[in-house]
Amino acid sequence: AVADPYRWLEEDPSEEVNAWVKAQNEVTQQHLGQIPFRNKVYDRLKELWNYERLTAPFRVGAYYYFYRNAGLDNQSILYRVKDFDDEPEIFVDPNTFSEKGTTSLAGISFDKTGQYAALSISESGSDWRRVEVWNAASKQPQGDQLKDLKFSNLSWRGTEGFYYSKYDDSSESDALSAEVRHHGLYYHALGTPQEDDVLIFGGKDRPTQYVGGDITEDGRFLIIYAAQRTTGNALYVQDLTQADAPLVAVVEHYDNEHSVLDNQGDDLLIHTNLDATKRKVVRATYPNLAPEHWTDLIPETEHAMYATIAAGYLFAHYTVDVTSQVKQYTYEGVQIADVDVPELGTTGGFYGNKDDQWVFYTYTSLTMPTRVYRYDPNTQTSTVHAEPPLPFDPDEYASERMFFSSADGTKIPIFIMYKKGFQKNGKAPTLLYGYGGFNISIRPRFNPSHIYWIENGGLYAQANLRGGGEYGDEWHDAGTRTNKQKVFDDFIGAAEYLIQENYTSAKHLAIEGRSNGGLLVGACMAQRPELYRVALPAVGVMDMLRYNAFTVGSAWSYDFGTPQESKEMFEYIYGYSPLHNLQEGVAYPATLVTTADHDDRVVPAHSYKFTATLQSKHKGANPVLIRIDTEAGHGAGKSTEQRIAETADQYAFAWYHIQKEPASN
Repeated sequence: AVADPYRWLEEDPSEEVNAWVKAQNEVTQQHLGQIPFRNKVYDRLKELWNYERLTAPFRVGAYYYFYRNAGLDNQSILYRVKDFDDEPEIFVDPNTFSEKGTTSLAGISFDKTGQYAALSISESGSDWRRVEVWNAASKQPQGDQLKDLKFSNLSWRGTEGFYYSKYDDSSESDALSAEVRHHGLYYHALGTPQEDDVLIFGGKDRPTQYVGGDITEDGRFLIIYAAQRTTGNALYVQDLTQADAPLVAVVEHYDNEHSVLDNQGDDLLIHTNLDATKRKVVRATYPNLAPEHWTDLIPETEHAMYATIAAGYLFAHYTVDVTSQVKQYTYEGVQIADVDVPELGTTGGFYGNKDDQWVFYTYTSLTMPTRVYRYDPNTQTSTVHAEPPLPFDPDEYASERMFFSSADGTKIPIFIMYKKGFQKNGKAPTLLYGYGGFNISIRPRFNPSHIYWIENGGLYAQANLRGGGEYGDEWHDAGTRTNKQKVFDDFIGAAEYLIQENYTSAKHLAIEGRSNGGLLVGACMAQRPELYRVALPAVGVMDMLRYNAFTVGSAWSYDFGTPQESKEMFEYIYGYSPLHNLQEGVAYPATLVTTADHDDRVVPAHSYKFTATLQSKHKGANPVLIRIDTEAGHGAGKSTEQRIAETADQYAFAWYHIQKEPASN
């Protein structure tokens, strides 16, 4: 028997929950309003965010497209240009979609000629999408509209139509927390109503949670992916040049991950972790596509790898102690270059068409905002394509990577960012960030908000915990299921390391994490409440006995296991579930929980129930508050104003309860 006194907070929306949310927000805003420097934090963050941000360009037809944010645009604007010496024109401005900037362009897919564009649009941060098809020449909708898409790419078949994925369930507001089922791959013919769309794969006939489709660049093959969880997928291929061609199964189980990068005639280039926990690229020839017929193209190495294609080449991206190395290969698997990228940072990009003249990529680090490079694949040389001016001097800041030993002796990487001249004295207000899950690598990337923390004499640290993908599948699996406690041990070890090395102390330490990282913060503050002064769990998975009852939670079972599968798994999950391990009469850190009313990934009930329970059991003077955003979701699509306002409240709260006023105020 497990007590669940706040189960009623799952009934969202309801009058009772709405009243609770309103009351909690009022108390939170009253507390934040008494912080004397709250507005100054917001003003300075707004200054730091006010710089131009660009993405790597991509070519479609005669145009290069790229996203640009002038600094404080709520949503980045999609521009296009035929020649980079020309003045770019706006193609889509998502800021016009809604008055508050809370409706976002979640994705866009062009047919190969560039005649049509299918826009995927998210409202209030929801994972649900609606699609509009635009005529690219006129930049106007041409009539086709689709709804109920979720976790879907859009892949064009010529200019006649495209493939997409949707659930049978409705995307209306009452479905924000309901479990969703029957994901299917559909084909939409341009100019026809959505109800006439053809189910290609999945739907009610298959128990798979996710189904997706993609078409090779030459238009020949339809690639179908089917998955039951966030890790592992089946793979199918259909030859679209043959009438009624059969669907050829490449791999039908869900134990490994596979993706088709491209094809050369009958040959498919497949990125896989089958018999390669760090990943490799193989060649398979249609129709004999089963793994026993594969040949290695880019073999597995000691470093985790993913691959991209551009300009007729393969680019292998290696993660070496959490930083990027990129190698260029021919389609025959011959390495021709090591791409010269800066150290201690993260690269992205290297995507494109086979006939592209240039390859574009990005570089960022903890101290360097995103810079866009243009790479010549024939001469293997890079030049800076775009480097926007900044409202701060990055040369004033430094970062370094170090390693510490976790509880079982495993070496864990940790990155530390500080202002040059920083002196260890055990008193630096320190923000420690972690995630540790779903094979996701937490790479060194720039965040302008961190400059505020650092310029005031603080320290920012991020630890690369097990459960992530930094060192391949073994590293991921070492933090899943009955190994999940190791993730918490790693994070606790990071906090202890920062204290032992005299960077900070327990009374100067704030911990932060989002989503699976919110679970991390919740579990660690429950296990070691004395180790932190401030806790900032955001959109966290807090009720581990109920997580798989909402939206797509059942797909997280590879990482978490489920409480229904066995007595042993139930007891293990129950033993660390943040909601169920808060103790009566314990003094917990000053806590500001953050969530959003339209979060249909990790439903806000997790944060509601955790906060209510913590408020009822906590003792002492430290406040326990929850900040609930409206017209926002799990994070994607959140407006710049929402991001700045939320971060300003988190930082003001943290500094106030560390009992230090930021020097710049």
